[in-house]
Parts: sequence; C-alpha cells; structure tokens
Amino acid sequence: MIKADSADSLEDSIIGCLWGTAVGDAVGLVCEGYPRRRQRAAFGEINGPRLLFGRGMMSDDTEHTCMTAQALIISGGGASAFTRTLARQLRAWLMLLPAGTGLATLKACCRLWLGFGPERSGVYSAGNGPAMRAAIIGVCWGGDNEKLKVLVRASTRITHTDPKAEWGALAVALAAHVTRTQPDTAPAEFCQMLHDALADADGNSSSEARDLISLIEQAGSSVEAGQNAQEFAARWVRAGR
Repeated sequence: MIKADSADSLEDSIIGCLWGTAVGDAVGLVCEGYPRRRQRAAFGEINGPRLLFGRGMMSDDTEHTCMTAQALIISGGGASAFTRTLARQLRAWLMLLPAGTGLATLKACCRLWLGFGPERSGVYSAGNGPAMRAAIIGVCWGGDNEKLKVLVRASTRITHTDPKAEWGALAVALAAHVTRTQPDTAPAEFCQMLHDALADADGNSSSEARDLISLIEQAGSSVEAGQNAQEFAARWVRAGR
C-alpha cells in the first residue's frame, strides 16, 4: 500500500513526476556535460528538445525513475521485495547496453551480474545515480518518514554506499513530497525538515550532512533573493567553490 493524502492526487502526482522527469531529461540531455559557453555556442537558447531534428530522447535518469516506480508497485513498499525487484531490473537494464551510465552504477550492475546480492553490490561513490531514483519514492512514500528513509537507503545502496549519495537522494525525495503536499513551504522550513530527516536518534547529524544542509540553505537564500540559477552558479564560481 502506498501512502497518499487521496488516491486522485497521488495518481496525478505520480504521472506528473514521471512526465516531468522524462520531459526535462529530453530537453536537457543534448547539453549534458557541456560547459556553459560551449552550450550557448552550439545551441543558443534551449527551450525544447534539440537532439535531432527537434526531437529528444530520454536517458538513464528517466529509465531509473520508471524502474523504481515498477519496483514500488511490485513490492507494495516492502523494503526487501523492493530491493530484490530493483536489483533484478538493474541487471536486465545493463543488458540493453545503456549509454551514458555512471561508473559507479556500471560497476554495481556488473557486481549484481557476478552474483553479488543487492546488499553488497554497491560501490563507494557519492554519484547522482540514487538521486535519479529518489523523486518517485518521495511522491509515493513521503508521508511516512521512516518508510521513506528505508526505501531511499535500499535504492541508494544497491549502487552507491557513500552516505553522501544517500543524503542527497533523501533530499530529492523529501523535496518531491513537500512539493506535492506543501507547495508553499519556505526554504528554511524545508531545510529544517531535511535536518530532522538526517538526524540520528539523539537529534544530531554528521558534519558532512550539515554541510549538505548548508548548501541547500544557500540555494534557498538565493531563490528568496530573486537570483536565477545562472546568477547563483556564477557566485559560486567567483567564490572558488
């Protein structure tokens, strides 16, 4: 059973999450990894899919989102069944020779094929693979904090074991949930929610987790100041981050 405020709103949110991921993926894929100047020289303004004759294509971002959604449906949110299902899908996905696969995800999928169980297949990396799978988990299970953390951890550790990968994925999942249920939440409120989610039983979080929260706080302050993403990034470049 998936936690939801209402069946109708949940269905709309799931569809929106899948479509939003796919559309954003198709629009942005053409310039993935391009420096800003090269992107502008090659494409100018990007306001739609531009990969080939005005068409786009999806990448592993959308594929991982869909695989996670399928694993949630099959498992009903049970952590063990979810992990087994997602691991099985990742093995099958690798056989399709997907382009642009991150190194950590590639290594983990190879380890799955070599017989490593999903609890031992992950490699030590803080890459963004788990973040690709996190938003749909937040949409479906964000109303249950403990279940959310269990599922995000299970999804993350199949491929990435660095705690920073899990924290980042949890931030994405929580943001997806808050966007669905509390769209007027201020950045400071969200950061407090994330702090609470990352805190241990004594209410403390590690210094690295606090660093993540600090970065998100700075991004939130930038939004409240009316800066766009370019201005925020430029400020970081000037600061030598």
